[in-house]
Amino acid sequence: MTTGSGPRPAGSTLGATLRDLLASGGRSYSFEFFPPKTDEGERTLFETIRQLEPLAPTFVSVTYGAGGSTRDRTVRIVERIATETTLTAVGHLTCVSSSRAELRSVIGSFAGAGIRNVLALRGDPAGGPGTPWESHPEGLEHADELVRLLRELGDFCVGVAAFPEGHPESPDLDADAKYLALKAAAGADFAVTQFFFDADDYFRLVDRAAAHGCTIPILPGIMPVTNLSQIQRFAELSGAAFPASLAERLQAVADDAAEVRRIGVEFATELCSKLLDGGAPGLHFYTLNRSTSTLQIYQALGLGPARTDSAS
Repeated sequence: MTTGSGPRPAGSTLGATLRDLLASGGRSYSFEFFPPKTDEGERTLFETIRQLEPLAPTFVSVTYGAGGSTRDRTVRIVERIATETTLTAVGHLTCVSSSRAELRSVIGSFAGAGIRNVLALRGDPAGGPGTPWESHPEGLEHADELVRLLRELGDFCVGVAAFPEGHPESPDLDADAKYLALKAAAGADFAVTQFFFDADDYFRLVDRAAAHGCTIPILPGIMPVTNLSQIQRFAELSGAAFPASLAERLQAVADDAAEVRRIGVEFATELCSKLLDGGAPGLHFYTLNRSTSTLQIYQALGLGPARTDSAS
């Protein structure tokens, strides 16, 4: 696995290295966490982070809660990762319920902690997916505006979201690709996709984006199935199509948690192999704050801290 250089000191963020790694064709392997609501949950999260740290991921990211509800805890966790571990931390930042002044304050907090990697998102409406989007009266309307704000305020490596099956609010897939191109034109360095289950959906997205002049690396997002009802709910909220064949396999063993996990890991491993074989610039794992499935997929793919990937 490429990490950009040799061993890193604690608190290293290497924003330029992430940008250069992706631009040079190196592969990125990354993990995403969400901020727990309690101090006990935060302790459990850091146990997971410590379990995944030996894999030397290119970066790890921390999301906002729904409607930006966990902003302060997100900032704190990202700061802890940056200062207490050897990992490169990427903070999420959304436009939801925030004025420009508040966004500038969060960006300043990231910069003060030495964090130079930010994933810039419009975010889901404060009322949750499916409710009308309303911007803050003194805030931003779209993610490309947030990308520009980050660019104005510092030398940040900026990521944005991409949607293999289209954003739920996009009129069609082509319009969705055009908007991704706008975010790239605003200064985004890379994109991370919503999770999906069909490799062809990802490659079609890359082709659509390229047709609109968008050539930034697009990292495919992977969510291993560990709980059937939970993943199906996430898929419904995101608009991702859950494969009927996979659902049937999982339903047949629904009472056996270990078998559900095994099938989920097997499916995700096959998907990852197709993506890497097809030229994807890496993998981004939605961990749901657990390490077991991600570790198992890594082992099955032959990835590890001693591995290096070049542009070839």
